[in-house]
Amino acid sequence: MTHSLAALATEQSDPRYSGIDTMPTEEIARLMNAADAAVPAAVGQAVPAISAAVDAIAARMADGGRLLYVGAGTSGRLAVLDASECPPTFGTHPDLVQGIIAGGDAALVRSVEGAEDDAEAGAAVIRDKSAGPLDSVVGISASGRAPYVVGAVEEARRRGALTVGLACNTGTPLALAAERAIEVIVGPEVVTGSTRLKAGTAQKLVLNMISTITMIRSGRTYGNFMVDVVASNSKLVDRAARIVSDITGAEVPDAREVLEHAGRDVKTAVVMIERGVGADDARALLAAHGDRLGPALRGA
Repeated sequence: MTHSLAALATEQSDPRYSGIDTMPTEEIARLMNAADAAVPAAVGQAVPAISAAVDAIAARMADGGRLLYVGAGTSGRLAVLDASECPPTFGTHPDLVQGIIAGGDAALVRSVEGAEDDAEAGAAVIRDKSAGPLDSVVGISASGRAPYVVGAVEEARRRGALTVGLACNTGTPLALAAERAIEVIVGPEVVTGSTRLKAGTAQKLVLNMISTITMIRSGRTYGNFMVDVVASNSKLVDRAARIVSDITGAEVPDAREVLEHAGRDVKTAVVMIERGVGADDARALLAAHGDRLGPALRGA
């Protein structure tokens, strides 16, 4: 097991960075910046695999399934971060997209690194979530070998869920365990083995794609507007009013007034203005068209 870890691309030492402890701060910063600049290209190589996974996830979600991310350490924290942004951005129920981290909530703020070695705990959390054929489980591990993540994916696949393995190495146990593999090869880190760096950035970019495009496919945007945004504070109320204004052409003060009558629901406010109806009729139109704004505006 030690040998297999040492052989991973993410564990290699890059001689370009061997003297960073004696370099000026700006030189180190430029080296890190140059290393980070290579990450989007590595993600780009994986776009076909990412796209196929997203289509499969969105299809299950359309039938009532959930998206469950599972990770350990940095990967787990990124999983929870991405999942936690879905309710305010896209108006989803907190159960729809969930982030699961080895070691539980305590691991979000304090390292519980030993938790990633417990494969049975990973399997148990999938059983606790009652994952099934409608659900999608995305395992995230930079090395692709964290037992907690592999155990979760194996259990999810056994239960009939769609399984995706996101790693920064090739041919990993995670890729073999999952139905679909996303491999983003970013190579050695500036600080050898510190996969919170390039590998972490790559994983964040991929998770951005998975959640955002799934929400687009689910009708939670109109064009590039987040029309399901939850206007829960003054900044978001202002953003929601500007979205209504941009879509309808109404002046922002008028859009804000309608938005308040719509219970701060952007889609309801847009339908009220565009179709010339009250809030209740606007909600009924949206409901009749699967809560999708485009069809509600075009439909009878």
